[in-house]
Amino acid sequence: MQSMAASCSSSRAWAAARHSPSPSLPSLPSSRRVAFSPSPSSLPSQGCRSTVAGAGAPAAIPLRGGLRPLPAHLFPAGVGRVGASAARTRTAAALTAAPPAEEGGGKPEGAAGIPRTLQLGAMILVWYTLNIYFNIYNKLVLKAVPFPYTITTFQFASGSFFITLMWLLNLHPKPRLSLRQYAKLLPLALIHMLGNIFTNMSLGKVAVSFTHTIKAMEPFFSVLLSVLFLGETPSLLVLGSLAPIVGGVVLASMTEVSFNWIGFWSAMASNLTNQSRNVFSKKLLADKEDSLDDINLFSIMTVMAFLLSAPLMLSIEGIKFSPSYLQSAGVNVKDLCVKAALAGTCFHFYQQVSYSLLARISPVTHSVTNSLKRLVVIVASVLFFRTPISPINALGTGVALAGVFLYSQLKKTKPKAKAA
Repeated sequence: MQSMAASCSSSRAWAAARHSPSPSLPSLPSSRRVAFSPSPSSLPSQGCRSTVAGAGAPAAIPLRGGLRPLPAHLFPAGVGRVGASAARTRTAAALTAAPPAEEGGGKPEGAAGIPRTLQLGAMILVWYTLNIYFNIYNKLVLKAVPFPYTITTFQFASGSFFITLMWLLNLHPKPRLSLRQYAKLLPLALIHMLGNIFTNMSLGKVAVSFTHTIKAMEPFFSVLLSVLFLGETPSLLVLGSLAPIVGGVVLASMTEVSFNWIGFWSAMASNLTNQSRNVFSKKLLADKEDSLDDINLFSIMTVMAFLLSAPLMLSIEGIKFSPSYLQSAGVNVKDLCVKAALAGTCFHFYQQVSYSLLARISPVTHSVTNSLKRLVVIVASVLFFRTPISPINALGTGVALAGVFLYSQLKKTKPKAKAA
């Protein structure tokens, strides 16, 4: 017993000599303290507790009866807390060196953009495919029944049918608009209707490839509208990129076999109305007060365009789609109805996909993808209808489309130059 007391006394003296409290180090929490009662058979009633340096863990010292862990709160600051402080320092350094987790489940920014890119690519592919089939079937219908107002009204009626079905089946939330909001959409629906009428007028008069060659001038009208209504001043490089577009269209027009002035100016008017529609649609989608999404905006415009085009059709062309008239004209009614239904279906869904894209990309990017779509439609229509194209005509079309590509590149690099 005397030797044990002497050992305890010397241990306490050694700990007191090394004791140097550090106010900057916090005391260990009570959860880190572990106390074990010594075995009565191995230790006296007053056991000896010693200190061993460690990372805040209970110490274990050799005593009679086996190893006994000691509570951490008895560690001297200069011994036990030195190890704990070093461990905490290493842990903090490791956490500091590790990069912070990205928002959205720790995915890097590049990986987060891949699904969106794939989605946009799929939407563009569907848009192009539906547009090809629409132009082919629409041209076949216009050849049999050359009435653009009637065909346009029928296409808007097909779209209104699908839209009503969508709302009745709750496939998309129905919009709740006030009379003031409907009044704001009325001019947009009128422009939408005129743009499609002008397109059908051009397709009925000239070849599909020539109509889309003229409609490749959409960037020209985009710049023109920006100058007139938005007060924007394009750079000299952007203006220079319009020269091959205009020159290519002129060159293709001079050598076009199916050239017709009505078809030419109708395609030009379609460019003007469609670009105006895109600009106004983008403003409405950005207006939080109206709370309209892209699908409902296009849907309301389609229904309103149908209501506007029906009286216009009756006043200009009358009822030309009746079975008696089609039979008297020697038209296969069943075949024509199938083609008209397919054209109307493709018309509605390609326009809906186009508006969905417009809500996700800028108007300039939308115009560029729309112009690239012209190339796909031109090639498809030439192959399907076996349209004769001279080398100069092909050169003019190629120059115009190359100008569109140059324009798109300059419009993309322009904001970066400003930011620099």
